[in-house]
Amino acid sequence: MSVFSQAMSWLSDGAHWQGDDGFPHRIAQHVGYTALTVAIATAIAVPLGLWIGHTGRLRGLAVAVTGALRALPTLGLLTLMVLWRGIGLTPPTIALVVLAIPPLLAGAYAGLESVDRATVDAARAIGMTEWQVLGRVEIPLAMPLILGGIRSAVLQVVATATIAAYIGLGGLGRYLIDGLAVRDYPQMLAGSLVIVVLALVLDGCFAVLQRVLSPQR
Repeated sequence: MSVFSQAMSWLSDGAHWQGDDGFPHRIAQHVGYTALTVAIATAIAVPLGLWIGHTGRLRGLAVAVTGALRALPTLGLLTLMVLWRGIGLTPPTIALVVLAIPPLLAGAYAGLESVDRATVDAARAIGMTEWQVLGRVEIPLAMPLILGGIRSAVLQVVATATIAAYIGLGGLGRYLIDGLAVRDYPQMLAGSLVIVVLALVLDGCFAVLQRVLSPQR
């Protein structure tokens, strides 16, 4: 029997869908880590990106910073955070927030830069304040690209949140770490397949949301 067939059998075993070690509980943990991370990163990166896109200031610095953050090895950063903060939820959260900030920041400022300047000038010409121009003109028109940044961040975090298991936390990474410890490759493949399906489902949800919020509609 191939490893793939064994993984399918492992997935179909009802015992692996119950209790604290079952897929529903691990998926909930994984989604929880992802939601917490993306929420924190969004609160940091999106307002900053909107300010950069609206004012045009510090764009070069933002491009350099996002490039530098993308180059950081997440596992190495997690190790550094563990040495600094100890075992717990904080180290993987910080590491994943750093991973999520670049696409969020880029999506926000690129979205505002994509808005037609004539439209923005027309809004100012009829007496709108800068806050009104930002909130009623630029952000609605830029929303598909902003959501694209969030979508990219979510997918990256979902795929990388498995690192939480390296320091004893839960999530779908447990199947990879626990399976590797005992050379249970069907378990590792089953966990990987669930992560892929979860990423595809979330990607599909964001694709639909982007389409619904498209300016053409």
